[in-house]
Amino acid sequence: FGSRQSLPKKSRQDFCPKKPAMGRVIRGSRKGKSLIFTAKTRLRKGAVKLRAVDYAERQGYMKGLIKNIIHDPGRGAPLCEVVFHDPYRYKLKKELWVAVEGAHTGQFVYCGAKAQLAIGNVLPIGKMPEGTVISMCEEKATDRGRYARASGTSCMVVGHSDDGKKSRIRLPSGSRKSIPSTCRAIVGIVAGG
Repeated sequence: FGSRQSLPKKSRQDFCPKKPAMGRVIRGSRKGKSLIFTAKTRLRKGAVKLRAVDYAERQGYMKGLIKNIIHDPGRGAPLCEVVFHDPYRYKLKKELWVAVEGAHTGQFVYCGAKAQLAIGNVLPIGKMPEGTVISMCEEKATDRGRYARASGTSCMVVGHSDDGKKSRIRLPSGSRKSIPSTCRAIVGIVAGG
């Protein structure tokens, strides 16, 4: 039959054409992707952080008032606006926290080493007894809250070291972690769960 010409090999792609993927990309994955898939951040209420640590909070406590509980777009948990008197100037300072279950408007909350163990108060983990349920817990002292910020989540104080410098907490994933006892946290479970 003459010379055998080399026929082009059929690749696998010729037999199974690529189908477009079904479904949609979830909100968490869309955040940084291109121009039309970015998360809608224009209406967000602001950065959610604990109070910046100052002398009053290290040595005593500060009294704040929950003025409002608001919804933050793109977040399941409600936020609360907490108003503090500035200890150094005549003005009010607003903070945005993740609201805990049981917090309500008009409630006084206390922040500091001498604050009582009550729902909504912020105090160092070293001052809390074992078994305390906490949220918005700091990873390093003064970082203003890293763990258990999503709706319905919480950490638990598992134990303290003998020298009082480190505390062990159980994270929402179930894993345990040792962090400095000076790290602060809000007492209670995050609302909206």
